[in-house]
Amino acid sequence: MEADAAGWKVPEPWFQLGEARLVPLDRFRWVWMRKDPPVDEAYLYATHLLELAERRGVRVLNRPSSLRAWNEKLGSLRFSHLMAPSLVSSRVEQLAAFTAEHGEVVLKPLGGRAGQGVVFAAAATPGLRALLELVTAQQQLPVMVQAFLPGVRAGDKRILLVDGEPLGAVNRVPAGGEFRSNLAVGGSPQASGLSEVERNICAEIGPVLRAEGLFFVGIDVIDGRLSEINVTSPTGVREVERLGGQPLADQTIERLT
Repeated sequence: MEADAAGWKVPEPWFQLGEARLVPLDRFRWVWMRKDPPVDEAYLYATHLLELAERRGVRVLNRPSSLRAWNEKLGSLRFSHLMAPSLVSSRVEQLAAFTAEHGEVVLKPLGGRAGQGVVFAAAATPGLRALLELVTAQQQLPVMVQAFLPGVRAGDKRILLVDGEPLGAVNRVPAGGEFRSNLAVGGSPQASGLSEVERNICAEIGPVLRAEGLFFVGIDVIDGRLSEINVTSPTGVREVERLGGQPLADQTIERLT
């Protein structure tokens, strides 16, 4: 066993490949669909094909129809009462009015991932309308705008729910001079438990996720407010295991058996 730069115990070689074979999907008990956004045509076609396997008795994680239905930004609006004030629009006037009302906001592309393309803006930002024209592709694409939560400076918590139950969490703290806390843009992970408010959020969301066949989900919570519901390829397992000493991957697989 060798330790890498992050302190992981990595066997050498860490995997072995057998002979490549083509195997029908219905030979498997489970198929795990895990692919980073964007949810483009290729992704959608894959979910349609996986539905055929599902009809033959294969359990697909997450359920293909729910992967199509739950946009990772828009899906959270099903629980808008748990969120910071939010608006989805392509109209510059509406977005500008929302920004003027709340003073400081965050603009999110609906198909983004890992914090890419997320922009901070304020009512006093020079060229605000030009910025809004840019992020909406000249008012052709809707974006999500949310009231900025200053509490993000203390972290954006990723909570991993397995079959509707929260099994682990990691707090992600933005790097200096950055408001985005995503690990992919330099956020620092910290071991974390759950507050009572966060447990209540999970208790409300969990049964809905389970009913929709969303087995493995990562929700983001900032200062007690739901931010996003990530269903395509939520990260955080490695950080929970490394920082908390919790065998989260094994616990997840045990839920399937």
